[in-house]
Amino acid sequence: MAKIEQRLLELGIVLPPSPEPRFTYVPCVQTGNLIYLSGQDCRINGELMYEGKLGTDLTIEQGQEAARQTIINCLAVMKGYLGDLDRVVKIVKMLGLVNSAPGFADQPYVINGASNLLVDVFGDNGKHARSAIGTNELPFHTPVEIEIIAEIRD
Repeated sequence: MAKIEQRLLELGIVLPPSPEPRFTYVPCVQTGNLIYLSGQDCRINGELMYEGKLGTDLTIEQGQEAARQTIINCLAVMKGYLGDLDRVVKIVKMLGLVNSAPGFADQPYVINGASNLLVDVFGDNGKHARSAIGTNELPFHTPVEIEIIAEIRD
């Protein structure tokens, strides 16, 4: 069994199928040895696990759970595109968007739910540059949306 697949099993994570786009975009694009993932959200079986804004509707802990699920969905997209997550050399960059109520400024704590899982899965190769940005709205009232850039090998 592949190393990353084994690690996911150890963490109790079963990747869902790669989600199908509902609009005019592709989930993943490759240029050279980099893949760029379109923004993913915290859906489980097609339904958002949480909806709403951090700071009014959701706690930081719920936001971290949403960010973690969003990374699971990102991993599913990568697996669907690559076929084998062992082809990931390094997670290069993450953009984390947090649906934030006025005055909420703890976006980095929320996005840690995503960053921590990447390190748990890929070890040092999961450490990445990151932006954690608050926004006043996200599509479908998702609390978190995440994009990833990863370096891959053939």
